[in-house]
Amino acid sequence: MGNCCSHGSATKRVAKEEAREDEEAANQTDQQATQQTNQQAKSQQSQPKGSPKKEKAPRKNNPIGPVLGRPMDDVHASYTMGKELGRGQFGVTHICTHKQTGEQFACKTIAKRKLTTKEDVEDVKREVQIMHHLTGQPNVVELKGAFEDKHDVHLVMELCAGGELFDRIIAKGHYTERAAASLLRTIVQIIRSCHQLGVIHRDLKPENFLLLNDDENAPLKATDFGLSVFYKQGDQFKDIVGSAYYIAPEVLKRKYGPEVDIWSIGVMLYILLCGVPPFWAESEHEIFNEILRGHVDFSSDPWPSISPQAKDLVKKMLTQDPVKRLTAVQVLSHPWIKEDGEAPDTPLDNAVLNRLKQFRAMNKFKKVALRVIAGCLSEEEIMGLKQMFKGMDCDNSGTITLDELKQGLAKQGTSLSNFEVKQLMEAADADGNGTIDYDEFITATMHLNRMDKEEHLYTAFQYFDKDNSGYITVEELEHALREFGINNDNDIKDIISEVDTDNDDRINYDEFVAMMRKGHQEAEINPKRRRESFLSQELVPEDS
Repeated sequence: MGNCCSHGSATKRVAKEEAREDEEAANQTDQQATQQTNQQAKSQQSQPKGSPKKEKAPRKNNPIGPVLGRPMDDVHASYTMGKELGRGQFGVTHICTHKQTGEQFACKTIAKRKLTTKEDVEDVKREVQIMHHLTGQPNVVELKGAFEDKHDVHLVMELCAGGELFDRIIAKGHYTERAAASLLRTIVQIIRSCHQLGVIHRDLKPENFLLLNDDENAPLKATDFGLSVFYKQGDQFKDIVGSAYYIAPEVLKRKYGPEVDIWSIGVMLYILLCGVPPFWAESEHEIFNEILRGHVDFSSDPWPSISPQAKDLVKKMLTQDPVKRLTAVQVLSHPWIKEDGEAPDTPLDNAVLNRLKQFRAMNKFKKVALRVIAGCLSEEEIMGLKQMFKGMDCDNSGTITLDELKQGLAKQGTSLSNFEVKQLMEAADADGNGTIDYDEFITATMHLNRMDKEEHLYTAFQYFDKDNSGYITVEELEHALREFGINNDNDIKDIISEVDTDNDDRINYDEFVAMMRKGHQEAEINPKRRRESFLSQELVPEDS
């Protein structure tokens, strides 16, 4: 079943993480939500020709939802619920249909009465923040919208009708090595992008990879970020979370980082090749002991007939010491996973670098419009970028210098010349003061498919259309660009020439949207929480 809620019983967390840096975000959210609602209400007063029909925005006097921290809204005003796709501990997932467009999505409904602890509420809030942060990654299920009403939180997501990868594996029995290598490349590339964007999944397993449709070569989509966390270089976590078969040994020792995702993928690869997990026992506690012992069976069938290169990769992904374990980049460079066993498969571009490059290529009008859109985003939409900014701002000065930008990109495995970094710096540094401040960073690194949201495009158009005439005139464009320090008359003339397709010396809404979108369309035996009783049990030492 596609887009299903997680299975298994949920229990209290076995350990609390260190105090979160961003608790103040909850206080800021109410104010930003009210500002955003006011902007949306104002934007509906005068709509230019070609502008979209607006969905009803949550009223500013609606009560603030305790989970999402913004005015509550009724998902049923925009979507019609259909058949059930799956049911889990916290709620149920249905197919839903958008009333205006007829497009189908999956709606994961989380019952608020089952969020019994502060940590449960934080998990849901963070899941929404992380899904917003990963917007535009081609192999991550996209969040279309989050709603909260009196009883539930509803996450409307991309519909993956092809079901779970786990079901596909069971149906096949096991994959050929070539098919397994191809599939693993995609999975590791997904996680590589997550790590570059400062996210650890923490619950990777075949059930959390969905197929977009029933085709044999259907695109794979990662889902269920309910246990995921933001992280910065050097952060360590203590919570024992995940699913028993896939938990890395350092999770059980309560001191871990992003390397846990590679271990989980290594377990998945083992299963892809032989059909059974590497660490198996009758009880959860015994499974954990097997994981800590770390003995991996390569003698039973079908392992004698599997290539030495495949075994080598599995061993290096299931290395007990996370420091010695392969990284995502190293996995993609392993001989077994290389395309056709010869040339390395070209990995996905560095996620942050790719966003900066796209931003650099924009005309100045588009950059200013994106700055306006960035100002309309909610706290939940930009929380991930806020964490990334803090990670690059090494001296906590509130700005990123040229050296900090270069170091930050280097930590993500990107090697750039000083000239290339300087070009990216100059593109993001809107005020030209030699550093990137927080607003400039958000503008330059937020994913460009934010521009596909009509309410954002319309708000940006209205920013320029000061007299609400339905057109942006040369004078209005000059005035707006000069507010952002762009005073070159030739630049303004070039922009008008490029965008004004009907040559009437003004820009209508359709022309504005075309400019913004041009060139940037994108393509239960495993409980989620470990039982508290596990704490009282003595684990077998690693070297026993």
